[in-house]
Amino acid sequence: MAIRSYEDLEVWQLAMRLAKDVEQIAARLPIREQYGLASQLRRASSSIPSNIAEGSARPTLVYINHLRMALGSEGEVKTQLKLAARMNFVKESEIEPLLNLASQIGRMLRGLIRSLKAHWARQQMRRDP
Repeated sequence: MAIRSYEDLEVWQLAMRLAKDVEQIAARLPIREQYGLASQLRRASSSIPSNIAEGSARPTLVYINHLRMALGSEGEVKTQLKLAARMNFVKESEIEPLLNLASQIGRMLRGLIRSLKAHWARQQMRRDP
């Protein structure tokens, strides 16, 4: 299948699923955490697909930078989920699938970054005699 839009990227689709699943966890956190940990979880998880989408409309090096930001958000989501479990807001068994999904997204982002870097390098070699 040809990639016509960021929406065609499997990594974006998985990131959207992660954001939805994280939202369900965030909504169940205690009221006192709705402006703290729950808000951070929501922002970090939605930042992953948002940065993929925003970067895809930019030149290659800027796209790579947005993918790196998405990768940072992936680590942030994992840390916040682990914190929620350590604070006994959620069970480890509840976050394990989300941690695995986030790790998969991270691997895919790193692969996409490598691919785009190689593509950019090939373009530069063609331009430079």
